[in-house]
Amino acid sequence: MRPNLQRVSKPHPGTSAVLSFIVPGVGQIYNGDFLRGIFWLIITPGFWIGTGGLLGWVCHLVAAYTAHKRAQTHHGGAPLLRLT
Repeated sequence: MRPNLQRVSKPHPGTSAVLSFIVPGVGQIYNGDFLRGIFWLIITPGFWIGTGGLLGWVCHLVAAYTAHKRAQTHHGGAPLLRLT
């Protein structure tokens, strides 16, 4: 019996960047990087609270940038295939 391969859509870098800009960590989760996403979901509120709001926006920008780059480099090759 031959395995059935299905195409899995790749995460779009722009979508992951926008998601992480709005809620840092969600773009990483969208990319499939769950631990990175949890990291940003925990770190960002700490920066907002710990610095009185001065550095919280930096986390939003960095999370969006890293989600975008990760989607480009990690998923930028051939279409992902899944065995079913």
